[in-house]
Parts: sequence; C-alpha cells; structure tokens
Amino acid sequence: MYTVKNILSKTNFLLQRNPRIEKNTNWRKYIPEPYKSIITITSDFELAWAWRYSKDNKDSLLFALEKGRKERNNIPLILKLCETYKIPITWATVGHLFLEKCSRTEGKPHSQLGRLPHFENKYWLFESEDWYEYDPCSDVNKAPEWYCPDLIKSILASKIEHEIACHTFSHIDCSDSICPGEIFNDEIAECKKLAGLSGLELRSFVHPGHTTGNLDNLVKAGFNSFQTDPGNILGYPVRHKNGLWELKRSYELVYRNDWSIDYHIYRYSEIINRAIKNNAVCNFWFHPSFENIFLADILPSVFQQIDKERNDIWVTRVGDYVKWLNKSE
Repeated sequence: MYTVKNILSKTNFLLQRNPRIEKNTNWRKYIPEPYKSIITITSDFELAWAWRYSKDNKDSLLFALEKGRKERNNIPLILKLCETYKIPITWATVGHLFLEKCSRTEGKPHSQLGRLPHFENKYWLFESEDWYEYDPCSDVNKAPEWYCPDLIKSILASKIEHEIACHTFSHIDCSDSICPGEIFNDEIAECKKLAGLSGLELRSFVHPGHTTGNLDNLVKAGFNSFQTDPGNILGYPVRHKNGLWELKRSYELVYRNDWSIDYHIYRYSEIINRAIKNNAVCNFWFHPSFENIFLADILPSVFQQIDKERNDIWVTRVGDYVKWLNKSE
C-alpha cells in the first residue's frame, strides 16, 4: 500500500532515522563480553485494563474486552514460541491480573485504594464517576478479561525463565501532574503484595501508556529500572541520580496493515542486524493482543532471527540486564 505515511515510514527506516541509532565509543560499558548487542523483549500484559478509557474507540469497553480475549488466546502460543527459540520475556503485568476474584467493600471495588481524579492524556479520557467502574467484581471464570492467575502460572511454569515486572495495579496514568504520590504508592504496594503471594519480587517497572512519573516513589518501593519511549532508539540505558536505570524502547512488535508480511520480517530483522553492527541495546516491546497474522506469520521469524544471532546477542530479561549493569558500574 503506497500511502504518503507508508512511504515516509519506509524512507525514515532506510535512512536509519527510525529507530535512531545512538553512538557510544564506550559501548562495552553496556554490553558484556563476548556479545556485540543486547536484546530485551517486554510484553505490556494488561488484558482489558489498558483499553477501557481509550479515546480512539466509540465503545472503549467493548474494545477493551476484545483486546482481553485476544490476549488470553495469544499468550499460550507466545509461550510455545519462546520455548521453541529460547526467548525470555519480561512481562510487565497489571497487578489486578494476579487476582482470581474480587468483590465490593463498602459498596466500592478495591475501596482501600485511592482513585485518580478526572484526566485526559494522549491515549485516554477518564471523566467517569469511579476509576474502577468497569471492574466486574467477579472472578476469573465469569470475567476472564479482568483476571488471569492461570496465565501468570503458565508463564512461571514455562521451560524458559521469564520475568514478571510491574505495570501498576489498575493501569493508571503515573505522570506527576496527574497521579498523586499516595495513589501511586497504593497501587505499587498492592502489586507487590499480590506478587509476593506467588513468591515474586518485582524490580522492573513499566509505566502504563508511557506516562513516566513518580520516579522517586518507584525507588522507595524497591524498583531499579523503568522504560521510556522517546521515539524508537537503538542506544544505551541511562542511570538516574536516584539509582534507577532508564531503558529506552527501540521498537514495538505489532502488525501494520500497510506493510506486507515479508516487509514486517525484513524490518525487524534489519533492526536486529543494526543493533549488532552498531553495538547497541535493542529493547523490543509488544502488547500480547496483537493480530493473529502477526503471531502466526511474523513473530516466529523474528524469534528465529534472534536465535540465529545468539552468539553475538545476549538475549535476556530486563531484570538480569540491570543486575549486570549494577555489577559493572
């Protein structure tokens, strides 16, 4: 499909403007011997929670439920691919997904947690009475789009050692101008409590909707990394004064209607090649609710390419990479 947008996208890619390549003569500080590159893959694991206030859909709740069902169908297949190609994923997990069920207390869902005020950002518009208005206060069997301890157990039981990271309890906007510290702290404490019941310690964090904020509160809660999306970069992590590592996202794994299957595979494979050639860190990310065609016809080739280049690439979880960064400082 030869639209102006498509032509510009392919031109910018050809000219290596997207993703942009950072240069650093001291690249060995960020990539251990004997590797030439790092690849991490993060999944924003949300089911219906991410989409319920989406501005791009007339019926955002219906859209959210459809996304949740797609995600449920896709994740077992993604896990099989991970085992085939020995690819670990960092699953940035909405905390509510740990629950098998929930109910109303004092007439409200999760009454112990603070509520965001009304807000609008790039992706969402929240102007309803209660942030938890769509929480079914049911269980995983009756409302599987909102709970999934079964999928989390499948991830933890995989032959590949994946990482469970934090994506807040209810997929909030975390930016300092919208989210008061006490609400952020409540959300994170709830996530850590539920993860702890599964024997997990959450150390890696992904802000929902790229709403970076509350970084000092993140440190106080025991996290050591977060991810940003400054415009697709093959580059290097940044250590903040508060001790947090910032990992810049490189490219989203997603199906685009104006690209052929072959072009998708070429583009992702070339990003991997550029990361190796330029001794850069590549942080892929995706929503597990992507289209079936991507899962069936594109993702296997991407994983195969990563596996093929394994001698030159350290394919690792975010948490393991940050541990190495801390040791190498």
